[in-house]
Formats: sequence, C-alpha cells, structure tokens
Amino acid sequence: MSEGWTEAFLEMMAVERAAARNTLTAYGRDLVDAAAFLRTRGRDLGTAAAEDIEAYFTSMGAAGLSPATASRRRAAVRQFYRFVLGEGWRTDDPSRRVEAPRKGRPLPRVLSRHEVERLIAAAAAKDGAQGLRLACLIEITYASGLRVSELLNLPLNAVARDPAFLMVRGKGGKERLAPLNDAARKAVKAWLDVRKDFVPKGDATNPWLFPSRGKGGRLTARRFSQLLEEAAIAAGIDREKVSPHVLRHAFATHLLEGGADLRVVQTLLGHADIATTQIYTHVAGDRLAEVVRSKHPLARKP
Repeated sequence: MSEGWTEAFLEMMAVERAAARNTLTAYGRDLVDAAAFLRTRGRDLGTAAAEDIEAYFTSMGAAGLSPATASRRRAAVRQFYRFVLGEGWRTDDPSRRVEAPRKGRPLPRVLSRHEVERLIAAAAAKDGAQGLRLACLIEITYASGLRVSELLNLPLNAVARDPAFLMVRGKGGKERLAPLNDAARKAVKAWLDVRKDFVPKGDATNPWLFPSRGKGGRLTARRFSQLLEEAAIAAGIDREKVSPHVLRHAFATHLLEGGADLRVVQTLLGHADIATTQIYTHVAGDRLAEVVRSKHPLARKP
C-alpha cells in the first residue's frame, strides 16, 4: 500500500524545500530504519498506528543513539507523515500524538568583543601573507556571520569592486546578503595584494577567494581551524573556546547585545527557523545579566 511513498516524499523535499543531498540521504536512511522496526511488529509505514510509532521513538533510547541522531529520525518520520496526510494517502498522522522528549540544547561558546579583537591582532601579527590571510578570514567571518563552508566557498569575484555585502549561497541553495564592515573590507584589500602567493602553480585561473596549494585548490575548514587555534594561543585565549563556528556565534550574540532585532539576526545568519536563532538570546541575556551583577553599584556586595 505504501510503495513509492518514501520516494515521493524525498522528491518533494528536494524540489519544494531544496533539501541538501546529505539531508535527503539521511532522511532516506531514517525511513528505512523506521520501516525495518515496523516490520518486527507486523506493520509498515502505511499501516503503522500511533502505538507503533511511539514504540519506535522509544526504541531509539534503548539503541543508544545520540540525541542528535534520534531527533533527526523523529523529524524525518514526522515530516513524512505530514506529507502523506497532505497527499490524502492516509486520513491520520500516527506520529502526531507522540511527544518527542525535550532535549536540552547546549548554549554556544562565545568570545567577548575584547577576545575577538585580541584574536584579530594575533592573526595580523603573523609574518607577511600568512597573517594577512588569517586576519581576512577572521574579519569576514566576524563581520558577516558566515558558516565556514560558506566562507571557504567564496569565489574571487565575490569581492570584486569592494562590495559592502557578499552574495552567499547557504543551506538548501538559498541565497542571502551578508554584510562586510569597513574593517573586513580593508582586510580583504590587503589579502588580495598577496593572494597570488597561495595560488597553486599552473593554476592562474584558480576561482577561490582563499586558494591553497592543497589537493582541493582552496583552503580547508580543518586548516582554518588549526590557524585559529594558533592565533588563540598567541592571544592568550583558551584554544578550546575558538573555532570558525564560534566566530559566527560571536557575530550573532554581539549583534543582539547591541540591540539588533532577532528577525534581522535570523536573516543575516540564514536560519530557516527563528527558533534556531533564539538560542543566542539566552547567551546574550546571560552575558548582560553578568554585566549587571558585576558592574551595577546596587548589585555589588558591601
């Protein structure tokens, strides 16, 4: 009865929601896993009752799955049944009544403004072209909130004519504008003067803003992380606190601390769901509360 439902669902996710290939692959595996469990109960995706889906969700804990994997599998099943219901293939949604367990979400690590300044200074202090490249990487990430994949996928022509904004292709192929402040634009200009030093021999037409002599022809996320750790050590910052993604967190948190609207931050980060962005309100709130506790005269202990 349910033959072809999974394929139709994945096709809808690809065409209508522009889901990334990795997401489609993961959801496909998740539905295969759900179907395998249902067969042990004499059911399939088409005939499963609410009790069967509840049992499947419960079984994930016993299987020792990580919270992230279990959450994604539940999401795949829920979205699948919403699609099936919308198509009229079933008259009910067996996953609807099953409440997913509440999962505590860790707050992102964030650098203070002073720590970001120290990190940039440490990067710029590196000798020659290496320092200019790392300073540019940090300045762009902190100014725009780019994901590391978005940063390293930037083509050289993205910074032609000294733009105030970058056109970025994010998750699901969605495009957005990412801002560049004066410091980032200045760092880009300095980097472009020495970029040729990193272009692989015989690759004069290398298209990447951050080329590399490595196999892929561009800087890797792993190498960027290593360079950030070196800069953190030089700046006297715990290297465990520093990563490309932490710079993105700092971008969002510092904007909110400065009074930016949450919807604006959502747009700048490229978040599809504002609930993802709201995590930064907790970080900003905690930091602001600490400032009040430590700086307000009436909050100080006598």
